[in-house]
Amino acid sequence: MKFVEDNPQSITSAEIVVGIPSLNEADLISFPTLQADRGLTKYYPDKSAVIVNVDNNSPDDTHQAFMKTRTETPKIYVSTEEGVTGKGNNLRNLFDKALELEAKAVLVIDADLKSISPMWIRNLAEPLFDDYDFVAPLYIRHKYDVTVTNSIAYPLTRALYGRRVRQPIGGDVAFSNKLARCFAESAIWNDAIAHFGIDAWMTTDAIRTHSSIIQSFMGRPKVHKARDIDSEVGLLFEDVLGTIFELMLHFDSFWKDVKWSRPTAVFGFGLGDIEVPPPVRIDTQMLWDKFVSGVRTKWDFYSKALARESVNKLEEVMDIPAMGFEFPTGLWAKIIYDFAVAYKQASLDRGELIRALIPLHYGKTLSFVIETEAMNNQQVEEFIEDQCLQFEKSKPYLVERWDQF
Repeated sequence: MKFVEDNPQSITSAEIVVGIPSLNEADLISFPTLQADRGLTKYYPDKSAVIVNVDNNSPDDTHQAFMKTRTETPKIYVSTEEGVTGKGNNLRNLFDKALELEAKAVLVIDADLKSISPMWIRNLAEPLFDDYDFVAPLYIRHKYDVTVTNSIAYPLTRALYGRRVRQPIGGDVAFSNKLARCFAESAIWNDAIAHFGIDAWMTTDAIRTHSSIIQSFMGRPKVHKARDIDSEVGLLFEDVLGTIFELMLHFDSFWKDVKWSRPTAVFGFGLGDIEVPPPVRIDTQMLWDKFVSGVRTKWDFYSKALARESVNKLEEVMDIPAMGFEFPTGLWAKIIYDFAVAYKQASLDRGELIRALIPLHYGKTLSFVIETEAMNNQQVEEFIEDQCLQFEKSKPYLVERWDQF
């Protein structure tokens, strides 16, 4: 991929590269840039480093805001060509640039982060200097934050590939030179991966290639630009699900043989204060309305995409009143697996197929909110772990159906 570069200090090598992917983040990019600089100068004063803004040719002066931020660490601005957008395309430029600079450690932090501290740089980078290849973030998050992660991305990735990576689409990650090369040379690429599917793609590739993986506890909650559940689903759903389903096609010889999952080590506990995440408000009436109306609208589509048993059980769920609503996780897992099989069959439009999951996701989220209302964060984590086990227990159902087509 061609890119435009601004490298005023003519940097040609760096041991540590911190990449900040962006699109129209002029108002926010200075803060994570400053925190990255402080982390690099505090924890790695003896290592050469550079901060790279990998941008989508933002028209809002992100370039200028980044370069004008005063840092001790040198900076490079890299942009996709005009008209080329997507976080994945930005990171593809970062892979190439990091290899060109011969970086030993490559870190990625989001451009709209409001909670990043210098410690995040140490927590992401340090495992790479202890021979790990991939560092996934572990945040304290509100129980109603990241619904796509909690209900689909985490349990599905875990059941498929056998590793418990709590934030497989966490955004702030780190990887070695070896894995940067693996990412850069991958032949698997599509429009979903080029946008918000990139995080699921990197996590899956790290697991699939048997790279050494660790999670890093970030201490502080992840706080970025405010998004409600609608905007989160709109931003992530098609790209993340499309990427996970697409990778299932490529790697089925790997994941079909995986039985159960194993834990992934955690770095960083006790290295910083643990803060309470900001509140997340959920409109349960909105979830109910979108679930009911969406399912009714798409019922004929579900009849084609789902196994008959799943359709019958979904009918039973639709009869449960809102006050005591429950969407059983065993059914939810089988529905997700049915959709994966339908994606493989390709007899239905794949984009429409993934969008048809959104009303069901609203229903599952409503059920989750009702069931966990009185739980604290630790209890919710245990609840999510139990849901993941149900995905793992249902995996033979997926393999059997998958092999029929």
